[in-house]
Amino acid sequence: MKKRIDILRTDPAAYKAMLALENYIKTSKLSPIHKELIKIRASQINGCAFCIDMHTKEARQIGETEQRIYLLNAWRETDLFTEEEQIILALTEEITNIGNHSSNNTYQKAAELFDEIYLAQIVMAIVTINSWNRISITSQSPLPKD
Repeated sequence: MKKRIDILRTDPAAYKAMLALENYIKTSKLSPIHKELIKIRASQINGCAFCIDMHTKEARQIGETEQRIYLLNAWRETDLFTEEEQIILALTEEITNIGNHSSNNTYQKAAELFDEIYLAQIVMAIVTINSWNRISITSQSPLPKD
């Protein structure tokens, strides 16, 4: 199979625009754990091996536990995640699986738990990782060798 497109090399301006969005998320008020939970869960749903690998490593570096990482795809069946994290994960799933639409119930709970700026940053973090997942999957980014 022919090598797939490398967006950074082929269209640096497009990559730079995506990177600007990522840099905004990095400087947002979102907690580091919230950011990584969003990134891992969306990447699991999308089947993006490159991003799952990257973000589970980053989550461990900031203190996330192995147990919570392993149970992230079954978060509803455990009490290891806070109420805020559960709503963030529900939003992540609903926005990632956009065909099912974001429910009013989930959105209302999020609006009650988070101020508007934090909620906007949650949504933008979800949108951003979904974009990165799609770029990585389309370009078939290889996993880094440890």
